[in-house]
Amino acid sequence: MHPTVPVIHLWDWLPAAFDPVLILVAVWLGWKADQFGKVLIVGMIALAVSALVSWAISSMGVPWIAPVRSDALTLFPVRFVAGLLWASAAFAARRVARR
Repeated sequence: MHPTVPVIHLWDWLPAAFDPVLILVAVWLGWKADQFGKVLIVGMIALAVSALVSWAISSMGVPWIAPVRSDALTLFPVRFVAGLLWASAAFAARRVARR
């Protein structure tokens, strides 16, 4: 008998990518970045801050869009890639706005 593999659907990934804290940190720091290489660092920072804030909110028992707890998916890769995309968009928008 084969063990059951949990299926992760797209609607499980979207809340992690649209975490408001992740978006706020990634866009703000992405806008402030003066080189595109710093966007990678911004993605890591956005991941860390959003995971910590989500964990703190979830541990208080408050419902959150993308909770971090033992019985929920943390989705660190999704948060990291989303942070990169949000920061890249903000970085590009600032470059366009400066022209």
